[in-house]
Amino acid sequence: MTERDMEKAALRGEPSYVWRDGQRRRLQMIQKFAGERMRGRALENGCGVGMYVDKMTELGANVTGLEYDFDRARDARRNSERIINAAGEYLPLPSMTFDLILSHEVIEHVQDDALAVREMIRALKPGGRLILFCPNRGYPVETHGVFWKGKYYFGNKPFVNYLPRVWRDKLAPHVRVYSKRDLQKLFEGLPVTFIERTIIFGAYDNIIARFGAMGKILRAVLQFLEATPLRALGISHFWAVEKVS
Repeated sequence: MTERDMEKAALRGEPSYVWRDGQRRRLQMIQKFAGERMRGRALENGCGVGMYVDKMTELGANVTGLEYDFDRARDARRNSERIINAAGEYLPLPSMTFDLILSHEVIEHVQDDALAVREMIRALKPGGRLILFCPNRGYPVETHGVFWKGKYYFGNKPFVNYLPRVWRDKLAPHVRVYSKRDLQKLFEGLPVTFIERTIIFGAYDNIIARFGAMGKILRAVLQFLEATPLRALGISHFWAVEKVS
C-alpha cells in the first residue's frame, strides 16, 4: 500500500473490492428491511467503487451512488453512469427523492455525521427507509488503524475502543465509533421511527481463508451470539430507520 493509499484508508476507510460471504450476508439484511423499496429508487451514500450499487441494481433497484473520493467515484462509474462525486453532508439531490438509502460504514468518516444523517432523512420519501451500518464502540478491536506520534499504523488494533473517549479519539481521530446512545442523538428531532436496531458480528472471510474449518466455526459461534446480550461486542450497528412524514 502506497503512502497515498494509506492516507486515503485512514481518512475514508477501505471500500469492498471483493464480493464475499460478508457482503452477501449484509445484502440479505438490506433486502429484508428494504422490502418492496428495493424495487424503487435507491441511493447508496458513500458507494466506494460501487459493489453494492451493482448488486442492488441486479435486484431491481434504480440506484444512484454517491462517493466523496474522486478516484473511487471514477472506478464506480465503470459499471454505472449514475454515480455522483459529492459529499454526504450536502447531497446535491432534491428532498423526498428516494425509497431507500444505504449508508454502509460511512458516517464514521464524514466531517459532520449529524448533518449527513439529516441530509439522508431529507432525501427520503415519507415511508422510505435508511439502512445504516456503522462501527460499534463495544467491539474490542479498532479496525481502522491508529495514529501514534504522528505516524499512521494501518490495521486492527485491540482494545483502543475501550479507552476513555478522549484517549481513544487521540489515537483514532480519523474515524468515529458509536454507542447506541451516540446513534440515537443523531436522529433526535427527525421525523423517523426505528424498525430495527441491533449489533452484528462480521463474516471473518479473511480468517476463514487462512484457517478453513476453524474459521467457519468461529464465525458460526460469533453470529450465534447476535441473538444474545453478547451482541454488544459485535463489530457494527445495523439500523433500519423509516421516515414517517
